[in-house]
Amino acid sequence: MGHYKSNLRDVEFNLFELLERDRVLGTGPFEEVDLDTAKVALREVDRLAREELAASFEDSDRSPTVFDAASHTVTVPPAYAATYKTWMDAEWWRLRVLPELGGTHAPSSLNWAIGEFVLGSNPTLWTYVGFPTATRVVWRHGTDRDKKIAEIAADKQWGATMMLTEPDAGSDVGAGRTKATPNDDGTWNITGVKRFITAGEHDLTDNIIHMVLARPAGVEGAGGPGTKGLSLFLVPKFHFDLETGELTGERNGVYVTGVEKKMGVKVSATCEMTLGENEPARGWLLGEVHDGIGQMFDVIEDARMMVGSKAIATLSSGYLNALEYAKIRLQGADLTRSSDRAAPRVPITRHPDIRRSLLTQKSFAEGLRSLVLYTASWQDEIAIGSAAGTDTTLAEAVNDLLLPVVKGYGSERSWTILGTESLQTFGGSGYLQDYPLEQYVRDAKIDTVYEGTTAIQAQDLFFRKIARNRGVAFGHLVREISGFADDPAAATKLAFERDLLVEATDSVESIVATMTADLAQTNPKVPGGDEKNVYKVGLNASRLLYVLGDVLVAWLLLRSAAIALRALDTDLPAAERSFYEGKAAAARFFARNVLPVVVAEGRIAGAVDDSVMGLDEAAF
Repeated sequence: MGHYKSNLRDVEFNLFELLERDRVLGTGPFEEVDLDTAKVALREVDRLAREELAASFEDSDRSPTVFDAASHTVTVPPAYAATYKTWMDAEWWRLRVLPELGGTHAPSSLNWAIGEFVLGSNPTLWTYVGFPTATRVVWRHGTDRDKKIAEIAADKQWGATMMLTEPDAGSDVGAGRTKATPNDDGTWNITGVKRFITAGEHDLTDNIIHMVLARPAGVEGAGGPGTKGLSLFLVPKFHFDLETGELTGERNGVYVTGVEKKMGVKVSATCEMTLGENEPARGWLLGEVHDGIGQMFDVIEDARMMVGSKAIATLSSGYLNALEYAKIRLQGADLTRSSDRAAPRVPITRHPDIRRSLLTQKSFAEGLRSLVLYTASWQDEIAIGSAAGTDTTLAEAVNDLLLPVVKGYGSERSWTILGTESLQTFGGSGYLQDYPLEQYVRDAKIDTVYEGTTAIQAQDLFFRKIARNRGVAFGHLVREISGFADDPAAATKLAFERDLLVEATDSVESIVATMTADLAQTNPKVPGGDEKNVYKVGLNASRLLYVLGDVLVAWLLLRSAAIALRALDTDLPAAERSFYEGKAAAARFFARNVLPVVVAEGRIAGAVDDSVMGLDEAAF
């Protein structure tokens, strides 16, 4: 068996018991994907991921891509290329492709559940298969010409990238210098250097469509400073006939000029791309409108869901590997007989700290899975409302608020627990390549960094998703959480945990209130106003991200526990009884061990001042 250990039972529990996604399957825009089809897809991709996709995971780390600077090419290892072909031949990726482009409109919740299996078994497959997202964005924003490009790219399964980052424009995307100048034939010449481009060059597909942010030059009304001056261009690796899609054989002037040597995800070619240096890099302006950052955010938001899903998939497999090891590893006597030299050696699952560690891993892995799929369920509602012509404003706002939590909180908690708990369960063996945990830890760190670092996610959460939204989406979530916590019918056996949830939710609200007040006090014209008060907002931003994530996970775990406790009152097979007992235990453990920390964080947030900003740099 390979490294990957999935949890199909818990995925199905989330979809069909907690989130009741069977209610939307086979209806409205999802009429082609009924419950039976969804279950077949889940089980088949689960099997494929464990038995086939996971096969090249370790080999691709030890024998990564090869960059040839002379030919500007990147070659992936043969084992990985075979895995890629296996996934493409299975065609389950079509559930992510628009029906207009040869796909099937499936619920987002189903797609991200399937995504967990792929991302857990061999995560870079998702990033090399970039065309489902890229073609969807091009179709939605494009002209008839652009839609033809989307049709061709989807039909031929070309690669796709998004090019934002530059050597001097990382999180500060608006500092980008890549330039676009118009040609008489309607195309544009792009010149500049892009950095950290995932799958920027490879030999898995015949062509790659690069989605490039660049600043138009010499065009009235476009190309101003900052992010608003950026436009989005479609730049192919090879030129092709716009009618037939056939390659002309002519190379476009976009080349890989470097591949990063990385800590993890080594088979993913992270490229420096140079455009227009020795020959023109020609492309098309997407939609013939200058709205680059708005268009690109459709890609970025999908990428952030991917990162959150990858993080939880890795944590879940890490936990299940640790659990398997702990059950068979004999070390020491039971703590009650530690002074008895004749006491039998016991599996380390008998030791209190290992049990604490395993329940920490289990509760976070299962809670984060619920968070990802809960977020995806709001995306389902957006699709349903859009198809029916009903108002989707609230669904869009809640989804927008949840995305930085899924990405930022999910990646941080997953990476931390993988290292401090999952790998630690193995002791010294976890540090070796004999087990997958050391690779999991290396591969997972990038999740906290790319597609916006954790601090960027935290600032996005407060400034854009709470303050700019005037707390509408945040207030809705608080009411949902409070409605469950205040409902005795939810589960009388969870009364203590529900009280903890109420107290923790109040603390999160108090942090938001504190940050909102500090933000209001940045206006020098109001009494006591000082622009430096924004520093206090910044100092509390990541704290807010973490505690909101903890409360959301606790709420979803306790909702799951309420379902589990009802099931335990019925006759169940032994395996099902154990499953539901585990759901209840994980929720109780999380509530009792994590929610009190949220309350403490609320007190810390209220006492934050900006003194750290006045500290001389020499004192650091």
